[in-house]
Amino acid sequence: MKLKLDIVKNRFIFLALSAVLLTPGIVAMIYSMVTYPTHSPVKVGIDYTGGTTLQYGVKEDITNNKLAAVRSNLVKNGIENPYLQIININSQDSDLKAILSIRTKFIDENSKDQDKITNVVGGEFKAPELVQVTSVGPTLGTELFKNSLIALSLALLGIVAYLTFRFQFDYALAAILGLVHDTLFVVGIFSILGLFYNVQVDALFVTAVLTVIGFSVHDTIVVFDRVRENLKYYGKKMSFGEIMNSSINQTLARSINTSVTTLITLLALYFLGGVTTRDFVLAMILGIVIGTYSSIFFCSTLVDIWEDKKNSSAPAVRA
Repeated sequence: MKLKLDIVKNRFIFLALSAVLLTPGIVAMIYSMVTYPTHSPVKVGIDYTGGTTLQYGVKEDITNNKLAAVRSNLVKNGIENPYLQIININSQDSDLKAILSIRTKFIDENSKDQDKITNVVGGEFKAPELVQVTSVGPTLGTELFKNSLIALSLALLGIVAYLTFRFQFDYALAAILGLVHDTLFVVGIFSILGLFYNVQVDALFVTAVLTVIGFSVHDTIVVFDRVRENLKYYGKKMSFGEIMNSSINQTLARSINTSVTTLITLLALYFLGGVTTRDFVLAMILGIVIGTYSSIFFCSTLVDIWEDKKNSSAPAVRA
């Protein structure tokens, strides 16, 4: 079998690279858990904290001065901790130039806070149009957060059970560490984005993480399946490291081609799709990239290291 890429020889370099990729995100998550009132590793949206988001379409550009004036007037009118965001509109079918998104605490039906917000926005912009109101109660937000954690836990347990049955436990453990590797990277990037760009995660983010987990483990299974097949035919002729290298090279083109075609679609959705799904698509893009990397350079090297340790600890056979 022709060797093109020697992964095993440089395995500790790839492990060090993984550490470099994960460390900034882990630091950001720890900092977020300490500083955020919710003690979450990322900045969560109203899906999990509860609150109301009002979106106003305006027919003029939103300058930083007007944004500051709106925020100041909202606070003066008793609106607690308003979070303002500008959503640009590129569509030529509408005369609206931008959407001003305002998130605050949960507004019930008997409250006059929505009228106060509308009056404040109307004082800075001509004839603003209220295009969307989204409200999530605190109880529902907590329930959604619990359900998201349950969904992630069940997915991981199901993958561990399947891989243990399909291969063996050390392969399953390597795949699970790869999933943790990929999840930490994606969540870490969004934690950094939340700290510096106020990017918030919602229920769609959990959907993206679950999709990334499925894609990543699928790619890993392809590599491990090829390793198992090659062990049957070359187990007595080649070392495990050589078999691992050959197996990776045999599946390398397939893994890259699958990831590239998926990324083309996701990039089209990111740049040409709506703003409401942009963070979801970004999480998918990051997950596909890191998932392809971990399947080739991370999970396979872990299995090779464990096999080396098992072989070195095995008693020598005397002639």
